[in-house]
Formats: sequence, C-alpha cells, structure tokens
Amino acid sequence: MHSQSWQIQFANAIRSPAHLLEHVELGAEALGYSENGIKQFPVRVPVAFADRMQRQNPNDPLLRQVFPYLDEDIEDGRFTHDPLNEAASHVAPGLLHKYEDRVLNISTGACAIHCRYCFRRHFPYQDSGFSHSDWQEKLGYIKSNNAIHEVILSGGDPLSLADSKLQEMFDQLNQINHIKRIRIHSRFPVVIPDRINKELIKTLNRGKKECIVVLHINHANEINDAMIKAIKQMTSQGMLVFNQSVLMKGINNSTETLIKLSEKLIENQIVPYYLHLLDPVSGTTHYEVGETEAKKLIKEMKNRVSGYLVPKLVREIHGQKSKISINFR
Repeated sequence: MHSQSWQIQFANAIRSPAHLLEHVELGAEALGYSENGIKQFPVRVPVAFADRMQRQNPNDPLLRQVFPYLDEDIEDGRFTHDPLNEAASHVAPGLLHKYEDRVLNISTGACAIHCRYCFRRHFPYQDSGFSHSDWQEKLGYIKSNNAIHEVILSGGDPLSLADSKLQEMFDQLNQINHIKRIRIHSRFPVVIPDRINKELIKTLNRGKKECIVVLHINHANEINDAMIKAIKQMTSQGMLVFNQSVLMKGINNSTETLIKLSEKLIENQIVPYYLHLLDPVSGTTHYEVGETEAKKLIKEMKNRVSGYLVPKLVREIHGQKSKISINFR
C-alpha cells in the first residue's frame, strides 16, 4: 500500500521509457522505443502499477501494455487514428450517441495510465467539451431524449476528476427520470487503488440510479491485494463490477492466461464480461491476434471451465447497433 494520496501518485507517474526500464531493472539500453510513438501518446505509468511488473523481464505482460516498443512504428493501412469513427457519433461536444439507449460522455482527457493499445490514443480531447457550458449542452441532449436509459462516463478516465466534480455530475444525472443507470469505465481501481475511498463511494452511491463500474484488466498479474481491497469497497455497497479485456499478442493470448484471469476476477466478485478483439488504431499492429486464434482460445476455455468464467468475444464496428459477438459456427 502506498502512503501517498491518490492525487500525488497520479501526479508522480513514470513519464519516460528510460525511467520505466530502470524501475523494472532492465536498464535504459535494454529495449529500443518509438520516439514517434511517445510524441503522439506520451508514456504514463503509476508506480503502484509498475511495482507489479516482473523485474528484469522485457516480456512482462504488464510492461508490454505500457512500453512504447519500436513496433509502434509499423504502418498498416488497416490501422487508423479513429478506428471506430467516433467523430461521426458526436451529438454534443464530447457526447457520443452510438447505441440507442445509452450515451457516452468523454468526461476528461486525463488517464491514470497510458495503455499503448488504447483506441483513443489519437483522440482530439481538446474538442471534447469539458467546460461548464459544454456539460450543460450535454445534459440538455440527455434530458431531451427519453430513449436514453444509461449514461456512460468514460474518457480519459472519469475517476481522474475531483470528487466535487463527480458529485456535481451525479447529482444532475440523478435528476433525470428516464436515466436508470450510470456506468463508469475506469482503470483507476486497478492502477491506483487508493483512488477508491469513502468519499468516492459516497459519490457513486448518490441518488437512486444504479451505479455500474467496468474495469479494464488484461492479465491476472494486475490484480493485487490493494486492488482487491478497492473493489470490495464497491461490491460491499451493492455495486455491480464488470471487466473487459483486450486480447493481445504476448500479453494474454493463451488459454491458461485467460482462465487464470477469469478465476481471479470471479474470486473477487468481478464479472469477466467482454474479451475484445483489438481495435485497429495506429501504432498497435504488434498486439493483433487474429479472429481464428481468438475463437480457438474461447472454445478451449468453454471446454475447460464454467460458462460464467468465459467472457463474450466481441469486436466493435462503427455503425452497428451493438458490439458484434464473434460467430462460432
């Protein structure tokens, strides 16, 4: 457990490839890195997350998620800056309405950690409406559409916001009768567990709307005692906690790894909900796992463990009314 506040841990994140390598005892010369990659998407890794990496292992599955390998320079025409064409889904600055009954609010451009596979690594956050007037415009749209039953707070990471800002957002959303659920997508409980405190739990439980938390965990090594303690603070208050992972080469593309992750999630009352095929965003070709291999992995999981331990294998395609389940026929 880190004695520093979550805000200090957030501010003091590792910001360079050399410092990250030094932290895991590899030395700055151990791996080449993409200069262009870090110009486009800077390195940011909380020490609390880096502490879980295996020392002197250049292929550690946690390191591989956040280190800007030279592979990021590989160009592939299938990989673009906006693979989900989110620019076409904006109905207000920073408010996306892709699916009928829910909207997604880009709450902030700040993240606790910069995951190199992030499909928003090139996202124009400067245009995403973080001012008070922009938020009022978003609220106006949500209030005007009775078909919207769920508001998703995403980003960036919404838990990088101050508790007072989150309280304001929750209070205003709680006043909209047709909203049934508020969903938060966050890596904070994983990478800086100290973010989950009594004040935040009180905020998330404001009003009568159901609060759902979706985590992003790709490997069992990300789960430690501090994270488990953070999650228990949420589940003990009746919050539903789900997990979605991205299937990535060299990180979790083995049956044993996926099973171990699902077992660890269920042990801690986290539902292993989605396993995403990689969104083809520029700079991530080295992570790609093909659909054929993905199907094989899920089939092997189904043959070995209970169904509730097997996440849904999905991909997201712009223009579709939901995530697309991978067909096993």
